[in-house]
Amino acid sequence: MQITIDIPDEIAQNKTLSQADWLREVAIALFRQELVTLGTASHIAGMQQLEFQGLLYDRGINSHYNIDDYRADIESLRSNHWR
Repeated sequence: MQITIDIPDEIAQNKTLSQADWLREVAIALFRQELVTLGTASHIAGMQQLEFQGLLYDRGINSHYNIDDYRADIESLRSNHWR
């Protein structure tokens, strides 16, 4: 398996990246290549899903959410008696 990590220049040039910074970049790379779900990627990054989605948006990365995902979400809400 090959995983490519595209790290923005401002981050890559920073010599004092923390472990959290690297985990966030790895999570983005894994998600971008559709190797993990949004939930798993946000967990790897140590962020709440909405916060991670904001980071993806800021980077111009598509969230891979399609009509099948929407239908699955609706079914999940219904099965959990959400109104």
